[in-house]
Amino acid sequence: MNTTPIRNAMTVDVEDYFQVSAFAPHISRESWTSIFCRVESNIDRILSLLDEEGAKATFFTLGWIADRHPDMVRRIVANGHELASHGWAHHRVSDQEPHEFRDDVMRSKAILEDIGGQAILGYRAPSFSIGRNNLWALDILEEAGYRYSSSIYPIQHDHYGMPEAPRFAHHPRTHHGLLELPITTMRLFKRNFPAGGGGYFRLWPYPVSRWFLQRLNHLEHRSAIFYFHPWEIDHKQPRQQGISMKTRFRHYYNLHRMEERIKALTRDFVWDRVDRIFLEQDA
Repeated sequence: MNTTPIRNAMTVDVEDYFQVSAFAPHISRESWTSIFCRVESNIDRILSLLDEEGAKATFFTLGWIADRHPDMVRRIVANGHELASHGWAHHRVSDQEPHEFRDDVMRSKAILEDIGGQAILGYRAPSFSIGRNNLWALDILEEAGYRYSSSIYPIQHDHYGMPEAPRFAHHPRTHHGLLELPITTMRLFKRNFPAGGGGYFRLWPYPVSRWFLQRLNHLEHRSAIFYFHPWEIDHKQPRQQGISMKTRFRHYYNLHRMEERIKALTRDFVWDRVDRIFLEQDA
């Protein structure tokens, strides 16, 4: 009987607090250059945290961030992590025309490869904004040379989601070269429950999230795909004014607990890069 622990994929969406989609109506992209970035110090904390337990991760990084913090990107690579694309400036795919999306993913891929010195194989859409109405984006990703996407979230959500999509790694549509890797969900009561990080990880008590992932590993014999953002470990970030109560709750709830919960995850599970887990299996 094989007792080797299942490797799970830890992923980090590298963006700063002022770049989240929920803040877009309140913070213009034109103002980004005038806002002090906190992402680099947060990434350094994450790199140290992962190193403590020998965990590796995939960092889906905005081209805009990489352009301004190239040394940070090089540190990610030097620490043995995978560098992947999160697009250029956090434009939702659902807000772009095909030619705009093509330019976006090619531009971000080029700068990340130039700075990081490694092939960029993976892409994650901002706010999981690929779904049933814009699956054409997958054709463009494959044409641009990406090997995998982690952009379709098989849950019901008010801003994104494609609940009818497969829960696990698959080749979408007629694609043979592009692999889609959904964020982890747990199937309960004929419904997919989010079990792979983000705001839900801050909302659920930690034992619930741990149970979800243990169940996935031990009963479904699957590798989890977990994600979080650097700003989620930064409870001292500036508070945005003029936002709705729902947005305020979603963004700020339990930020002060997030770093300890990530540390707990690195102790309770085995974590590795997306490419080493899923592309090796798909070869």
